[in-house]
Amino acid sequence: MKSLTRSAWIGVFALLATLGGAATGATAQISVTDDDPPLAEPSVDAQEAPPDAAEPEVVDPIRSAVGTTLEEWRWTRRPVVVFAESPNDPRFVEQMENITSRLDALVDRDVVVITDTDPASGSSFRRSLRPRDFMVVVMAKDGTIVLRRPMPLSVREISRSIDKLPLRRQEVRERRLDAD
Repeated sequence: MKSLTRSAWIGVFALLATLGGAATGATAQISVTDDDPPLAEPSVDAQEAPPDAAEPEVVDPIRSAVGTTLEEWRWTRRPVVVFAESPNDPRFVEQMENITSRLDALVDRDVVVITDTDPASGSSFRRSLRPRDFMVVVMAKDGTIVLRRPMPLSVREISRSIDKLPLRRQEVRERRLDAD
């Protein structure tokens, strides 16, 4: 393996930290040699970068309900919560196939899909939303329930319910203005 310079490794670790590499268990082997040039001081521009210039947090769009709460997503993402009694429930399988086939459309709408297939886990989502058997719940960024159905939904139905929200309409308007 060819060894990288110290500054190259610092860049790699900065990228991993930004992407959450430490949280995913990413590791690297460093080989530092005496030939490496001394580390350069960061430029004045780099030291004074505005906070808005930070990379957006990378979030796995499909998560388990175990160990997460609604508060974690309030004002940052729109939770779509999929409840089932078992991961083998045909309705759950159909819903997840629908979601994964058009995941890009949901990611574009700041959706995080929360799955709860273990009634015994007593997740905070199950306690607050009280599903009976299979259920899909689409929520707004403020935590209000937008749509609640006891059957699988298409991504089109989920997207339409989100696109009607005032905050989503404002986001679309702002994107159009930024594009101009």
